[in-house]
Amino acid sequence: MANITFKQLRYFEALARHTHFGRAAEASAISQPALSSQIKDLEATLGTQLFERNPRQVRLTSFGIRFRDRVRDILRSVDELGDLARVSKGALSGRLRIGVIPTIAPYLLPTLVRSLTATYPDLDLDIRETITPRLIDDIADGHLDAAIVALPVSEPSLTEVTLFTEDFVLVRPEADGDRPMPAPDQLQHMRLLLLEEGHCFRDQALSFCKIPTARTRHGLDGSSLSTLVQMVGAGLGVTLIPDMAVPVETRSAPVAIGRFAEAQPNRTVGMIWRKTTPLADHLHEMSQVVRRAVTP
Repeated sequence: MANITFKQLRYFEALARHTHFGRAAEASAISQPALSSQIKDLEATLGTQLFERNPRQVRLTSFGIRFRDRVRDILRSVDELGDLARVSKGALSGRLRIGVIPTIAPYLLPTLVRSLTATYPDLDLDIRETITPRLIDDIADGHLDAAIVALPVSEPSLTEVTLFTEDFVLVRPEADGDRPMPAPDQLQHMRLLLLEEGHCFRDQALSFCKIPTARTRHGLDGSSLSTLVQMVGAGLGVTLIPDMAVPVETRSAPVAIGRFAEAQPNRTVGMIWRKTTPLADHLHEMSQVVRRAVTP
């Protein structure tokens, strides 16, 4: 049997992740024919098929699924060898891949990037914004080194470090600004605008308002906090947003901000990373830099 190359394993993993030759080739920075050729060579070497192919997408075979899990372990271990070399040099440098959830990224990143580049001048930040479940998967698979999310994530394989806690505020149409603040349980009887499913902030809002997921109404979901605030400004309902989003999202919408007198809703924001990463000590040090940068 001919040798399997790391290049083939990385192309295989990209195709397994994207389930589409074009997207996998783009992510791997090679042409689609070249990627296809490498996958065919890998299958020939193994003597079995890894993917079922159809015109719109590809699907892993049963062997491909088992092969993918082992390949991800191998690639993660190889990447961690590089991290070991970086750690041996002392100060954190080189490429660092950080994920951030969408309800934090627009408001925290400007301050965060300035602080990190000032503290670690040789650091090359690679930042990805997406929802928590995808960030957790990317960390587990070795595609990200760390992420900033709402805690807890309760994954045994991940370290969680708290950065800060922040309150949620109620956003109402400007005309309602002088009205008494509703109690949390009254929000379930109002037209509450929420982020679409998959966002942890949606789940936190539902929990605070004591609204079962099964009772949420369709047609009132937004893809971003900006969309929700603009919908409120148009008179379509009310919403909750984190305190850090207020200066950015309310400056161009006719809305009023209200704070709850009791039972103030909040979230805990923190950093997560794999417990096994050689960068663990550096990431813990970085979390302290981030905490100082974002805490008033």
